[in-house]
Amino acid sequence: HDSIGLGEDGPTHQPIEHLAISRATPNTLVFRPADVVETAEAWEIALSQKTTPSVLSLTRQNVPTVRTQHKTNNLVEKGAYVLADAEGKRQVILMATGSEVAIALEARDLLQAEGIGTRVVSMPCFELFEAQDEAYRKRVLPGGPVRVAVEAATRFGWDKWLLGERGREAKAGFVGMDGFGASAPAETLYEQFGITAEGVAAKAKSLL
Repeated sequence: HDSIGLGEDGPTHQPIEHLAISRATPNTLVFRPADVVETAEAWEIALSQKTTPSVLSLTRQNVPTVRTQHKTNNLVEKGAYVLADAEGKRQVILMATGSEVAIALEARDLLQAEGIGTRVVSMPCFELFEAQDEAYRKRVLPGGPVRVAVEAATRFGWDKWLLGERGREAKAGFVGMDGFGASAPAETLYEQFGITAEGVAAKAKSLL
């Protein structure tokens, strides 16, 4: 299940740590799809694995379809990919998974409206992205722009992509959780914990 989006089930039922636990498990593919398209692609990959188990972490919230252009390739197979690129000079890269990808896209609109070129990278599977060659990883996450990750869970496991593989390639920030949630509707919780388009845009601007 998906993080604090479980809302009314209370903080003890909001598995903000489970993504990190799953990602720390050897020989496991962990998928957190953003929409129905990414979910179908993740399922196709999971069914094709002969020696590697897969975890699909799915929301029960209503989420918009973020993949609105048809692609013949399975983009989730790369682990991460550019969902929306910057208009003008690229100053910010927003990385997100699951239901937070839509928030990152809204934050991009806010930043672009202020003339801040912003790329959005969907990262449904860290393990598959890490398996890509270095040239592809650098195309998706080039050095230079500030990086902000958005996930309604703990930061654990994000620093490799936030700070760069050498740990010094970018100014970086994280919008997510550093404790357990609360008991309220999902929309209320996201506002309470600042996991909003406005919060993401503010974090990015603070790093420029």
